[in-house]
Amino acid sequence: MKQEESGEKSGKRKVWKWLAGILALIVILIGGTAIYLSARWKPLISEKLKAGIQQGSIGLYNLDFKDIHLNLLTGTASLDEVSLSPDTTVFHQLKAVGQAPIHLFQLKVKKLQVNHLGLVKAFFHKTIHINSIVLDQPSINMMHYQLPKKKKDTSSNKTLYQLLAKSLKSLDIDAIRIKNADFDYIDGASGQPLHRIKKLNLTVKDFLIDSVSQFDTTRFYYTKDISFEVNGYQTKDKMYLTKVDTISGSVAKGTVLIKGFKMTPRYPDLAFSRMFKYGKDRYNLDFEQISLSGLDFPGFYEDRVFHVKNVTIGPAKAGIFLNREMPAPPNLDKGRNFPHMALRRLSLPTIVDTLKIDNIDLAYTEYNPISQQKGTIYFQNLKGKVLHVTNDSLSVVKNNHAVANLSALVMKKSKIELRIDFNLTDPKGAFHYSGTVAPMNLTDLNAISKPLGLIEIESGKMQKVAFDIQANTKGSKGKVHFYYTDLKVKLLKEGEDGAPQQKKGLLSFLANELLIIDANPTKGEAPRTANITFERSPAASFFNLLWKGIFIGMRETAGLGIVPVKTPEKAMEVIQDKKEERREKREARKEKREERQQKRAERKENKT
Repeated sequence: MKQEESGEKSGKRKVWKWLAGILALIVILIGGTAIYLSARWKPLISEKLKAGIQQGSIGLYNLDFKDIHLNLLTGTASLDEVSLSPDTTVFHQLKAVGQAPIHLFQLKVKKLQVNHLGLVKAFFHKTIHINSIVLDQPSINMMHYQLPKKKKDTSSNKTLYQLLAKSLKSLDIDAIRIKNADFDYIDGASGQPLHRIKKLNLTVKDFLIDSVSQFDTTRFYYTKDISFEVNGYQTKDKMYLTKVDTISGSVAKGTVLIKGFKMTPRYPDLAFSRMFKYGKDRYNLDFEQISLSGLDFPGFYEDRVFHVKNVTIGPAKAGIFLNREMPAPPNLDKGRNFPHMALRRLSLPTIVDTLKIDNIDLAYTEYNPISQQKGTIYFQNLKGKVLHVTNDSLSVVKNNHAVANLSALVMKKSKIELRIDFNLTDPKGAFHYSGTVAPMNLTDLNAISKPLGLIEIESGKMQKVAFDIQANTKGSKGKVHFYYTDLKVKLLKEGEDGAPQQKKGLLSFLANELLIIDANPTKGEAPRTANITFERSPAASFFNLLWKGIFIGMRETAGLGIVPVKTPEKAMEVIQDKKEERREKREARKEKREERQQKRAERKENKT
């Protein structure tokens, strides 16, 4: 009995040994075959890859790599020291016949990984399916060329599938992933970098080349989607540090989302301004979010037209500072920087159907060298829409107006409703603005009237301001309705050496008694309307022109008269005269101190 059991166990062990031996033999045969085929197919696949890239790009690109590694068991492959470079001779040939692309690419990567590649099916059936292709830390150069619009009616045009059809029935890649790429956008003519991005991540989904996909309009260059993300983008120059937390987007969805955009000056406001020879605006920007939706990526890539349905900016904080002690740049009119004038100078045709502004806090500050103080006007929770923002020649023929409807809190207290109608084609930058300001305590305006106008408002209640003004780069003209009660002011003179401003007693009394009308309307009379005409200085910004028109109307209604407009040269003369006057007073005070010290010394000497 025991012998039978022993024999049975021995037989089982022999069977298992035979099975293990057969399995090991199979593994050895498969492994050996894989090694053999890999070695044999290596030059064949290398040749096919290089020829496919060259053929598929009509000779425009050449692929090169140091080595290729194949594993038939796992269906993986990798390429070492890969480079993709354009053939400039072919590019110039295509350019001569109007078929050159406006972008060329250069790519270098240490390792390109291909996962789950069906080599047997690819070899025998000419169909390739790949699970994923991964490029880790590549260097990518995208070179832009200013070229005429590419001709699309040439009979020799063939799709990529038609170019590859003889050697390939289909190519299907589930995903192509580019990780932590160094991306440079370069001007092709000069070779100068236009933009540089570090740590770019890009994913291409469902890349398919076959007889059907070549005509699939839902695909962008044979893909269902291309998504991208940039983390921690940062640049800096002598004056600003610019940072972005993330930039992400999707071609299929037509979206771009920018989070955490900051442009921070590297020096305090006055120190910043004094580093320039002439007056220059200083910006401090902090945007939580900027989003684009309905962006036409194909139109942007192929035709270089930036067309987006919606752009939303905010929440955000923006600070603008200008030092008035600095002279204006000679022969420079800031009118060229009015929003609609600056838009015309963009070389890129741009169409924004709707620009949405969502909760922006804006602070505009000026330094007055005469009072030696800063005045700030605040606009909180600025929101609204601007329709039809464009410089596209065809679009402005159909409609040459962009219209903004905005609201905000002025000086953090009173709501302003503002409508601006921009003429997009007028050579003088014409625009019309109108709106209302809700009730407020006029003493809230002292933050700007004291340092910038040398006027302190002691009391006053505003019921409403309504304005309707036509303007352009030369100035403004229109009507201002200012309704108020109980207005009293102090006229101030500048303090010496930074001392507080002082009241001009007699002049303040005369102003309140003889000049200022303390209410509008006054009892028993119709409301007064100011018909303003304001000649703009070339150094005045768009924002300055807006609020000066309203401010002048308020002054005229109150009886303070027209504010004289100074040329930049005249303004600098006044500033220099004030500086010289202060210098002479300091010298006089110094001489008196020295005289008093000398007299005290003489008295002390006489006593001894």
